[in-house]
Amino acid sequence: MYYYSLNNHSIKADFKQATIEGQAPDKGLYFPSDIPNWSSSFINQLKTLDKAEIGYHILAPYVGNSIPNDKLYTIIEETLSFDFPLKKIKENIYTLELFHGPTLAFKDLGARFLSRCLGYFAQSIGRKITVLVATSGDTGGAVADAFFNVEGTEVIILYPSGKVSPVQEKQLTAMGGNIHALEVKGDFDDCQRIVKAAFADQDLKDKLFLTSANSINISRWLSQQIYYAIGISQWQETMPPIVAVPSGNFGNICAGLVAQKSGLAIKHFIAACNSNDVFTQYIKTGKFVAADSVATISNAMDVGNPSNFVRILELFGNNHQELIKHVSSLSYNDELTEKAMQEVYQEHHYMLDPHAAVAYLAMEDWIKTNPSDKGFILGTAHPVKFPTVVERVIKDAVPLPDQVASIIKKEKKAIQVAPNFAIVKEIIIQLAS
Repeated sequence: MYYYSLNNHSIKADFKQATIEGQAPDKGLYFPSDIPNWSSSFINQLKTLDKAEIGYHILAPYVGNSIPNDKLYTIIEETLSFDFPLKKIKENIYTLELFHGPTLAFKDLGARFLSRCLGYFAQSIGRKITVLVATSGDTGGAVADAFFNVEGTEVIILYPSGKVSPVQEKQLTAMGGNIHALEVKGDFDDCQRIVKAAFADQDLKDKLFLTSANSINISRWLSQQIYYAIGISQWQETMPPIVAVPSGNFGNICAGLVAQKSGLAIKHFIAACNSNDVFTQYIKTGKFVAADSVATISNAMDVGNPSNFVRILELFGNNHQELIKHVSSLSYNDELTEKAMQEVYQEHHYMLDPHAAVAYLAMEDWIKTNPSDKGFILGTAHPVKFPTVVERVIKDAVPLPDQVASIIKKEKKAIQVAPNFAIVKEIIIQLAS
């Protein structure tokens, strides 16, 4: 298997090159030349396989000869060293909890897989790899933890000042060592714009061996298929589920759609959005119009121009009518999100974070009009990552997991910068040198 640029299909790379580069030389996102068809025996055996076996079966075709089979299996075992339990909230609605990893967010899986792949590749390169990433919340902490002290790497994380939760900020700023945080005086779109400009800057590429750890990187993006399969392995209902995904940059739901195309038994996807509803509008109209992001309490979804939208289009041949057979989209404001958090806690004694609450609303509305359906939402982050909002809404304290207790006491270490690429570029060069 190879990967081609979505800007120019003649630009091709193997898994190693695509992972290291992050983006193609023409700034296009990489896309796999083939979507594997999972065998019926694999799908039928999901309930009997362990997590590493599931992960290896899914990712081996994408990795090819870039990593030896035994080493790949070890990488996947290390990546999946925590659980992904499927829990019932109420009749017809379950949640797949993806927040039991070291930074309590779904992005732990992709970040851990990527870091271990890059660590393996760095051994043969003979150069330091600089990982540059923009975060709207959880990516930064997951990347910081996954890459901390990984030999041959320097990590630079850009995050929007005042627009991530206190726990998220500590997770991405307090590691030290080879992890560097830039606090950008702007929003996530500013951070993402700067990162894209960095990868387009030839002078910067000449000076540094630059790669990305955002969901644009194929290792992070494609590895997320694993927890959809793990979720289905726990699904006990007779009919395939509806799956509602809190959606911001759309790498997560795009991975789920790839798994569905490979044969995973998911009936339909719902892209659950907050007030940043550009994808919801696209589903309705067939026209995509990027917009400035709007700040919400589900901050990791505050994206006005999602990078992975082009991958979803590619997956369905840029055919809007074909796409909407597989995915719908619903959007909710903060008032409705808070109401859902409050009602679910009071009535079902389950604590939703603001992102999962958006997905819950979408699933609830879907089932109202499709009462025979059942499904699960993705619990993408632990409520403790948003304590101010959650505790205010549910009027109760959020228990502090061990992962947070150890880092919350550490000192924040961040460089404040204006949303100016020229300024950030000089800082990147200094930090990576």
